[in-house]
Amino acid sequence: MNYGFLLESVWHPPLAFEEVAEPKLPPELELQALWYAGAFGREFRLKDGRKLRITQFGEWNHGSGPDFAHAAIEIDGCHYTGDIEIDSCSSDWEAHGHSTNPTFTNTILHVAFRPMVREMFVRTANHRQLPELLISPVQLGEALRLPFRETAISVPGRCQQPLKRMPRLAVERLLSEAALRRASHKATRFLQMTEAHDLDSALFQATAETLGYGGNPLPMKLLAQRAPISMLRTHPDQAEAILLGTAGFLDADLYRRAPEDTREYLSELWQTWWKLRPNHEPPESRSPVWKTHGQRPANHPHRRVGGLSALVKSWPEFRKLAFAAPFAVKPLTDFLHGLRHEFWSHHHTLTSDRSSQAISVFGKNLALELAANHLIPLALHEKRFTFRDYHKQRHSATNQKLKRCGIRLFGSEEAAKPFQKRLCHHQALLQLYHDFCLEDFSDCENCPFPEQLSQWR
Repeated sequence: MNYGFLLESVWHPPLAFEEVAEPKLPPELELQALWYAGAFGREFRLKDGRKLRITQFGEWNHGSGPDFAHAAIEIDGCHYTGDIEIDSCSSDWEAHGHSTNPTFTNTILHVAFRPMVREMFVRTANHRQLPELLISPVQLGEALRLPFRETAISVPGRCQQPLKRMPRLAVERLLSEAALRRASHKATRFLQMTEAHDLDSALFQATAETLGYGGNPLPMKLLAQRAPISMLRTHPDQAEAILLGTAGFLDADLYRRAPEDTREYLSELWQTWWKLRPNHEPPESRSPVWKTHGQRPANHPHRRVGGLSALVKSWPEFRKLAFAAPFAVKPLTDFLHGLRHEFWSHHHTLTSDRSSQAISVFGKNLALELAANHLIPLALHEKRFTFRDYHKQRHSATNQKLKRCGIRLFGSEEAAKPFQKRLCHHQALLQLYHDFCLEDFSDCENCPFPEQLSQWR
């Protein structure tokens, strides 16, 4: 019995046939971010059967028109350059008026996630038929990896009894295999981003997404895609203004509400931003909604974008630590925790007063999350890190989701405590919760996982 076989025996028993529901379609902006991150790969079959390869994903369009400009594709050996439009449904091309809009005449590919009810040609304003790519529900499901449910309530599950009877070593092995499975998925995702762009871009997107934990992972990821690290490193003196401006935080309303010392900081950034604004500011239809209410000061998006700008200035050292062979967690977390910024080391937001005490722009817990969710999985995949080293990493901070996992699997927070002290255990519990608790729609009553655990040795 191993973890893969356990999953297979629980959800796909022999001779059992089940109808799998299509994954819920995320908002169009999230679909576009997934596409740009390479989550669906770069090799496809068009609706008409021809082979498609994305040779260049292009860049986010900051004006009106198709979503991505300066892209390059190959269809059955023929090369094309131009724009790519991503829509939720194939019929959106007509519904959104793209077929008569001259700004879409340079489009070379239309990507959709739901087929048309009534088949029709997708054409440009000059009556040129476009290649159409339909991302299947299976491809979308694999990219999203969304479970059946979003959450399972914090009550003890039936699996607490077999887990209680299992020897400690058997539970450790179960958690180890679950952690490795989660790491494998995350390494694949990182490598997809690398394949779509390059290693630095993947690291920058992963870091931005981590800085968005607590309510803003998608807006932070979009920011890293729209203001790529390659461009920021080419213009380091403009990087901070580009990041805060592209995020939408250099506006008149924030300036009016800011304290006097912050206004000086914003004025300096504005002197740079107003010249660059037309080439970087996204249109309102492509602007994500930042979660600002109900946030702890340390999680506020103003501060997280400020932290990202501080990291750009020290990128070479950060990159070296992230891809070190062998990989070491402590030097990375010490480096990130030691980052300083003239403004953000003393302010929580753009409207808060100056703090008399220094504030870390990249906390240690956040640095550990970056390691666990992105850098350790890649290092394990590339044999730059061993699971023994992974098992040594401690992480005492627990969030509500981890507490819910512990109660569900072990019966109480107290019983789960021995398995909530290590970084790999955190990842393992989240994977078990994802693979079993969130995939069961009977609220534990008919879940076969507890019975299957009796076979685990």
